[in-house]
Amino acid sequence: MNIQQLQQASQQLRDNKLFEWFIVSVIIISALLIGARTYPIPESVVTVIRWLDVGITVLFLFEITIRFIATDKKSRFFHSGWNLFDTLVVVVSLIPIDNSEMALVGRLVRIFRVLRMVSIIPELRTLLNSLLRALPQLGYVVLLMFIIFYIYAAIGSTFFHDINKVLWGDISISMLTLFRVMTFEDWTDVMYETMAVYPLSWLYYLTFIFLTTFAFLNMVIGIVVNVLEDEHAIEKAAQDEADGKATLDDVMRELQSLRAEVSRLKNQDNN
Repeated sequence: MNIQQLQQASQQLRDNKLFEWFIVSVIIISALLIGARTYPIPESVVTVIRWLDVGITVLFLFEITIRFIATDKKSRFFHSGWNLFDTLVVVVSLIPIDNSEMALVGRLVRIFRVLRMVSIIPELRTLLNSLLRALPQLGYVVLLMFIIFYIYAAIGSTFFHDINKVLWGDISISMLTLFRVMTFEDWTDVMYETMAVYPLSWLYYLTFIFLTTFAFLNMVIGIVVNVLEDEHAIEKAAQDEADGKATLDDVMRELQSLRAEVSRLKNQDNN
């Protein structure tokens, strides 16, 4: 088998849905083995888990090798952040550090192998890419939310400091208390405690909840959903282009060309 045939065979195996779901199954088994190690289990079971872990690592090495061989331009393989992440996790997993001082690092790396499911399943990659693309817009929302938190925390610390120093002792503790209020974690207990001294303090809590929980969180959801729709549109356009289908821009350009041709023919007839 020459290099070209090997590459074609690797591409067929990489694009095979059964192979893809087999790797996903192995990742799930790897995650279950990590969870099993957190329980008190017999030494014989620990030995079996270790051998299974070695087998999973070998399978991951095989899978990343197939993906590398299947890539047309090998130099561009590591331009993808997911390929770089997968390779790093597999390489570190190959290092025998279970019985060394770096055993904790080895376990942490094996935990991160669960994230390989994101790199394998395209839908999960789309979700994560959408979230990353939304971060610049979310940053301004988070900044505005922090300003609201800071203002309300300063007000709460000023008025409620003597009522409960544990909750309103300073502005940082007040912000933690407001986060508790925003997440509805027994927030009514906090409100009723201050209402015993300031009967109208319920306005403070309700306005804060309206601004943060209802307004800002819905803004965050709206931004993520819009970016996710854009990401789906980009992927659909790329898929249509790969399948040889005409995109909307292509159709519009063709329509404009036909209109120009019709207009030219009309001008010739008039002349």
